[in-house]
Amino acid sequence: MMIHDVTAKVGKHKLRMRVGRGEGSGKGGTSGRGHNGAKSRAGWTSRPGYQGGSTPLLRRFPKRGFKNADFRVDYHVVNVADLAHHFGAGSTVDVEALIRVGIVRDSKLPLKVLGNGDIAVTLKVTADRFSAQAKSKIEAAGGTATLTAYAAKMAAAAAAEAEAEATKIANAAKRAPKAKASAEPSTEDKK
Repeated sequence: MMIHDVTAKVGKHKLRMRVGRGEGSGKGGTSGRGHNGAKSRAGWTSRPGYQGGSTPLLRRFPKRGFKNADFRVDYHVVNVADLAHHFGAGSTVDVEALIRVGIVRDSKLPLKVLGNGDIAVTLKVTADRFSAQAKSKIEAAGGTATLTAYAAKMAAAAAAEAEAEATKIANAAKRAPKAKASAEPSTEDKK
């Protein structure tokens, strides 16, 4: 007799065990859930990392350092070779055009253009970021690389912040010799 002969008579599916139907069934009383307590009750759950009321491992470890993951900006990345392959000369390329072609899925993330590959067609590209190589290749082909309004605003703010920092450092460098001279006692005081 083969296994398929057995299943032909008995059937494929086994009936589930009916628990809580008396001690004689073998699954009465606690219904296979052990003894009393929260785990034997219906609806019991435990959150991940819960250790029975003791301080969890995650809270016992010291927290040090800084992670930049919360502040990272993710981009839709497109190379100039992709633009040259999907768009003809004189085309305007932005996020909506890339979505229509199927290079970019949606407009939730900002767009960044990288310089991998070659481009020989003239395109008007609008994006949030350009690598230096991508911008030079697009402009060398006769096209334009324009930042979006938001990206231009952020770039201007970053440039202003860098300029303010440079001014602050320059002013501190100018003040340093004066402070040093006033701190050192003069030769007349030594005599």
